[in-house]
Amino acid sequence: MIFLGKEEIEKLVDPNEIMDQIEEAYRIFGADAYYMPPRPVIEHENKTLIYMPCFTEDVIGTKMLTIFPENAKLGLPSLDGLVILNDRTTGAPLAIMDGQAVTAWRTGAVGGVGIRHLSRRDARTVGIVGAGAQGFHQAVYACAARNIETVYIWNHSDRDLTDFMDRLKKTIADPAVKVVQCKTVEELVKASDIICTATPSEEPVLPNDRELLEGKCIIAIGSYTPKMREIPDVIWDLVDKVYIELPYACEESGDLSQPLAEGRLTMDRVVLMDKFLASGADEDEIAGKTTYFKSVGMGLFDVCVAQKLLEKAKER
Repeated sequence: MIFLGKEEIEKLVDPNEIMDQIEEAYRIFGADAYYMPPRPVIEHENKTLIYMPCFTEDVIGTKMLTIFPENAKLGLPSLDGLVILNDRTTGAPLAIMDGQAVTAWRTGAVGGVGIRHLSRRDARTVGIVGAGAQGFHQAVYACAARNIETVYIWNHSDRDLTDFMDRLKKTIADPAVKVVQCKTVEELVKASDIICTATPSEEPVLPNDRELLEGKCIIAIGSYTPKMREIPDVIWDLVDKVYIELPYACEESGDLSQPLAEGRLTMDRVVLMDKFLASGADEDEIAGKTTYFKSVGMGLFDVCVAQKLLEKAKER
């Protein structure tokens, strides 16, 4: 059995390979070549436990995830856990991996795939709302998916972002990319072609301003409970469709469940990403408009990414 910690995983990750693996997961999802039962989400005292099992034709994987938002006050990551891979035939354990690292790199890749297919090819700027682990990796993948020249960062707190920005500059493959901290979210939105939100907010973090949001590619990563919101109501006046991974996202995320309940969003405007990728739609035409991808994640992503990491670890 192989153990992969955070540092080992970071050495194995190639952002473009991991995005390709996410696209493979969408193909498996569309072909119904998996079994993924509903994931139990247990909430207590602002603490969340999530169990994400998944069977593919090749392997069994389970992610056990904890989300403790108050950890930020202790200087600790809010998200932690493990990913376990088992042999598909015998059930024997094959690998245990740092769940925090797998989650960060695969979630960044999910956003990156959204950027690959829903943003303009000439996009040169990305804005990251939320300077946590997820925001960090969204920035890395945005720079891999498009020829980004400037990354704009805005965080809701007044925390010093010097270390965050330095680490980001070192991790982004292109040393010419600039990383700039914005004083307001409005400043970030105005400057950015692509906007990634990665917060645990219960109120929209983007301005409810049609003019500011028009023509943007919005990748929403936070809002993983029905109470959480990142995206303002004006988005429904700007987009024809919202792209998601799984139907249950409409129940799990407040960014979808709340506008559905209020009648601002109807199910005929909700598009599953696997169907979109397989449709052969004119992506350049779609990307010329305001686009919106909402992610809640699924265990199949973790299994496919972990399987790729295991393969690469065995090659070393």
